[in-house]
Amino acid sequence: MNEHDALVERAAQSAGTVAFIGALDAGKSYLAKRLLATAVDVGRTCAFVDADVGQKTVGPPTTVSLKFIRSTSDLEPERLVVPDLMYFAGSTSPQGHLLPIVAGTGRLVYSARKAAVDLIVVDTSGLVSGVYGQLLKYHKFELVQPDMVVGLKRGDELSPLLGIVQRFFSSEVVALNVRPEVVPTPVDERSLSRERAMQAYFKEPLQRWRVKPTVFMPALPPLFDLAVLDRMLVGLSDGEGAYLGLGYLERAEDEGVLRLVTPVAEAPKALRLGSVRLDENLGARRVDVRSLFGTD
Repeated sequence: MNEHDALVERAAQSAGTVAFIGALDAGKSYLAKRLLATAVDVGRTCAFVDADVGQKTVGPPTTVSLKFIRSTSDLEPERLVVPDLMYFAGSTSPQGHLLPIVAGTGRLVYSARKAAVDLIVVDTSGLVSGVYGQLLKYHKFELVQPDMVVGLKRGDELSPLLGIVQRFFSSEVVALNVRPEVVPTPVDERSLSRERAMQAYFKEPLQRWRVKPTVFMPALPPLFDLAVLDRMLVGLSDGEGAYLGLGYLERAEDEGVLRLVTPVAEAPKALRLGSVRLDENLGARRVDVRSLFGTD
């Protein structure tokens, strides 16, 4: 039995909350799903929290997503694409969005604990180096308080981050080498994967609702030019602190109004602007929201 198999067998039997960290293409999602499959096979109830906003396993890009895993069939890709709960982080990259990613991860782990599952598995992004990588994981673990942190490493790349976890938290830290068969994914392939995920999410039937300028967060200033919000991605709030799903804004030139385009059947109470504009193929392009508002 190799070190990965041993970790899966042990954690599946006894762990309460396991967080996976590692750089891009370290095999975090693969090992997380193996752990979940083994845990449900031994009769445990599980939740999968996907805190990677770019390369998603659960739900659409720009979100932190949760899926309750009641059987191994729930780990099939066609089921994972539809989350049970989501939190709109507003970007496909953690850079500049640390706060919503931390908040979203904390909220969804809290929701999983309220549901009294036996095991929560948290998959994280590939941002592990530098100050921002350390801040993101530190504050995330402050809220999540995992029993075990599993680091998938190449060489010593995770040593600073794992050292922080060991000094500041009581979590058991397990460092594993990345499996030799894991190979990096080209940048253009990552981009295409996000585009396909958005296309899968925004499939017909789609709803279209007229949008009032007063429903946004951040609030739109007086005399704001609504045209600059064309194709901007938004999170749909239920008015009770949770998100119904995603939508994008569509400028109706003939009517001079904005419409919300979304697969969500329920009308939202409010909309939160993200930092992404979707092109005609639903590819995501980053936008600095401050520039839209003319502020720093």
